[in-house]
Amino acid sequence: MSLRHRHLRKFSSFLPHLSSGYHYQPSRRLLNSVASSSSHLLQQCNGIDTRFSERFSVSFRHSTTSQLSQVSLSETQLLSFLKSALDQLQGPNHCWLNKVDESKEFLKKDGTFLVVAGRFFQNSEKVGCNPAVIFEKVKLLQQRFPSIQVIGFQDCSSVCSANDRSQLIQLIMEEYISFPVLFSNKNFSKLTEEACFILSKDFKNSLVFHEKDLDIAMLNKAIEELSVQYHVNNIALHKSSWSKEAEIIKEPHFCTVLQNLLLYFPACISTDDSGKRLFLSDSNHHRIIMFDGDGKILDCIGSCPGFEDGEFESAKLLRPAASFYHETEDCLYIVDSENHAIRRADLERRVLETVYPTSSIHKKSTGLWTWIRSKLGFISDDDVKFEEHDSPSLMCPWHLIKTEDNFLIISRSFETLWVMDFELGEIKEVVKGFPNTLEFCRHFILEKVSLLKKMPDYLLQQQRDANLAREGLPYAGLISCVTTFENHIIMCDTVGQGVLKLNRESGISSSFQFSNLGMLGLPYWLSFPLESFYAVATGLSVTQTDHIQQFSLLPGRVDIRLNIDIPTDTELVEPLHESCIWCQARGAATELSVVENVAGSSEKVGVAQQWYDELDNLAFWAPESELVEDENATMDTNPEDERMHIDCVVNTSPGTSEVIIYAALYLKLRRNHVLQDDNDQEKFAARIANILSPKENERFDGKSCTKFLLKSNRDLRDLFFIKPLHVRIKLNSQDHPKADNSKDIVLTDSSLNIDVSVN
Repeated sequence: MSLRHRHLRKFSSFLPHLSSGYHYQPSRRLLNSVASSSSHLLQQCNGIDTRFSERFSVSFRHSTTSQLSQVSLSETQLLSFLKSALDQLQGPNHCWLNKVDESKEFLKKDGTFLVVAGRFFQNSEKVGCNPAVIFEKVKLLQQRFPSIQVIGFQDCSSVCSANDRSQLIQLIMEEYISFPVLFSNKNFSKLTEEACFILSKDFKNSLVFHEKDLDIAMLNKAIEELSVQYHVNNIALHKSSWSKEAEIIKEPHFCTVLQNLLLYFPACISTDDSGKRLFLSDSNHHRIIMFDGDGKILDCIGSCPGFEDGEFESAKLLRPAASFYHETEDCLYIVDSENHAIRRADLERRVLETVYPTSSIHKKSTGLWTWIRSKLGFISDDDVKFEEHDSPSLMCPWHLIKTEDNFLIISRSFETLWVMDFELGEIKEVVKGFPNTLEFCRHFILEKVSLLKKMPDYLLQQQRDANLAREGLPYAGLISCVTTFENHIIMCDTVGQGVLKLNRESGISSSFQFSNLGMLGLPYWLSFPLESFYAVATGLSVTQTDHIQQFSLLPGRVDIRLNIDIPTDTELVEPLHESCIWCQARGAATELSVVENVAGSSEKVGVAQQWYDELDNLAFWAPESELVEDENATMDTNPEDERMHIDCVVNTSPGTSEVIIYAALYLKLRRNHVLQDDNDQEKFAARIANILSPKENERFDGKSCTKFLLKSNRDLRDLFFIKPLHVRIKLNSQDHPKADNSKDIVLTDSSLNIDVSVN
C-alpha cells in the first residue's frame, strides 16, 4: 500500500492546483434515458392546440402602465424585480440564499428562466401546494432542459429572518434544492398564494402556469417551443470534458457547512435481521452506512455524488433513499433517488451495480485507459446506449416495498408508483395520482404507520406531512425511515440528524452512538477526486486553509510533525484513523510516508486515498526497493501533551515543493467543560454553529444554524461533527552540500515541528 501511495504522489505532482468545490461531475448516461422518456411524453402533446393557455390556467402577461399601477404587483413586475436583484446578494427588499457567490453563470441576465413562486414554509393545506410535488416537477424540467435557469421565490414579512433561514435549511435538506432562492418583503401575494411557475426569456413576456392541476407535459411543451423559437439547444450535450456545464452536480450551497455533521439528512433505513446489520441511507452524504446493533460502523457504500458502478470505495450514488436487503442473494437493493435508478450492492463482493435502467454495456471500467477517460469525461454519451422501455422512466423515486414477485417503487410525493418485476428488472405498471398510489399500497403503509405511532410524539409532529394527513395517513411519508431490529424499533431522525431506537419492552428511546468512524474515510468534499478539476474552471473558491507555513532547508530527509490543538470545549469522538488523513507531496518533494501518532490502520483505506492508490499503482509502477519509509516512528506517550500529532516523512531535492495534509477530526462537545451550562442546549447549539460556520460564509449565519439545531430534542453534546484540517507546508530546498572531495553529495536530515490550531 505504501508503494502505491508513493506512485500517487508522483502522479499528483503533475496536476494543477485545485480546490474542493461544491460541484461534482457524474456520468450523464442516465439523463439520456430520462430525456428519451420526456421526449416520448412531448410527442403525445403535439396535438394540443397552441391556444390551450386559457383552458389550462396558463396566461401571457405583458407590462403596461395600467398593470403596473395595480396594488398587487403582477408577474411582470416580479420578473423585473428579480432581474434587478441579480447583482446584489442582499438589498433593502430582498435577500438571496442558496446562491453560489463565486459562480459567474448566475450573473447572466439572458436565457430561459423558470421562476418557482410560492409560500413553501407554510402548511400545505393552507397554501394548497405540496412542496414535494412542486420540486419533483422542477427536477424533471432541469433534467430535460439543462440550460434552463431556475430561481425560487418566497415572499415574507421580513427580509430573510433567522427563522426563515432555519426553515429554508430544513426545506433544502428534505427536497435537495440546488437552485438559488430569493426572499423578499414585497407584496406578490396574487402569485404566491398558490404556487406557480413563471417561464420567460430574458425576463420578458412571461408565461404563467399555476401549479394546481398542472400537467407537466404542458410546461415541457412550452419550454421546448421557447427553445425552438430562440434557437436554444437543450438536449445536445457538450462533448468537451472541460465544458460540461449540464453534467455538473450542484449540491445545495446554503447548507454546505452542515455537510460536516456526521450524518446529513439520514432519511431511510433497513435491516438484515439474520446478520444483525442495519443499512442507513445517509442521503445528502450520498452513501449507505452499514452498522451493527451497537452502532459500530462495518462498511460504507458510495464515495461521492455521481452515477457509477464499481467497488464500494469508488462507486457513486446521488442521494440514496429506501433500501431492501435480500437475504438469499446477500444483496442490498437501493433506490438511487436523484439518479432515478435502482442499484444493487453485492455485500460479499463489495460491488455496486445498476439494476434499472439497464444499459448495453457496463459502466464499470474494463481497463486503465478506459477508466481514466471515463474519469476525465472523454467517453461520450454515444458510447453508452440505454435500452428503450415502453414504460416511463423512474423520476425521483424514494420508497421501496418488496412484494412476492415485484418491487413497488413510490415517489417522495406519492404521486407516482412503479411496479417493477423483481426477476427481470423491468417496469410492468405505472400508477398515477396520489389517491391511486395510496390505495395500491395502503396495507403496506398501515403496517409501517403502526410502528411509527409507537415513537415519541415530538419526533413525529416535526415530520408530519399535511398533504398525507388529508387521507388520514399523516406519517406515511416516513414509512422508509422506520424498521424493526431485534427488540427495538429503529427510526431515522432527519431533524436531529441521528438514528433513534426504542426498546419495545421498556419504552425507553435513545440515539445510536456510532463508532469505528475510520471506515467512513476522508469525506469527499475534503478530498481531490479527478472530477473536481472542473471546479477551477467554474471559478469556485478554494477550500479554507487552517495553516500555511514556509521553510528553507537543505535537501534530504525531512521529518514533519503536526501538533494539533482542537477547541478546548470539544473532545475527539475516537482516536484519529489513518483512513481519515490524506497527504500529498508536490514539486521537488517525493517519497512521502505517513505515521499517525493516533489510532492504527483501519480495515480499509480511505476513499480519497484509494482512488489515487489504484491509478498510481497501475500508471507509475516502480521497484519497491526505492521506497523510503519511517518504520521506527513512535507514539508520543507524554500524558501532559493532549494534542494530536500527525507525523510524515518526505525526501526533498533542490527546488521548491509543497506538502499538503488533509484530515477529518470527529469531535463532540466536552460534557464537563462548563458545569453551569450542562443543560443549556441553546448555548450548545450556538457553539456548534460557531465551529461549523466558517467566518467567510456570511449567508449562513450562526443564528439560523442555531435555530436549526435547536429543532432537535436530543442532547446536542451527543452530536458528532467533523472539524476539517487543511495544512500546507511550502519547502524551499537549496543545492546539495558537497563533500570534502567535491564529488560526493551530502544528504542531510531535517525535522519540522509545526503547531496547528483549529479553534
